Amino acid sequence: QDSPLKAVQMLWVNLIMDTFASLALATEPPTEALLLRKPYGRNKPLISRTMMKNILGHAVYQLTLIFTLLFVGEELGQAHCSAHKQLGC
Repeated sequence: QDSPLKAVQMLWVNLIMDTFASLALATEPPTEALLLRKPYGRNKPLISRTMMKNILGHAVYQLTLIFTLLFVGEELGQAHCSAHKQLGC
């Protein structure tokens, strides 16, 4: 059987996934307190409450914007065009 991904495609996927992980690690500056803190427990949640609130809040914002543009975007564009026609631009 032939593999669904070729070797070069696997390397690209690996490169892209590792890039995002390294960018995530690079955003927090290494302070002395960070280096000396104890590791989190094995049973601690991976996503904290604050992170979940931020994720859900951003998802709601993005969905609102996308659905607004999807359902009202054409009307907004026509209003812009009709305003230009009335002004003679």
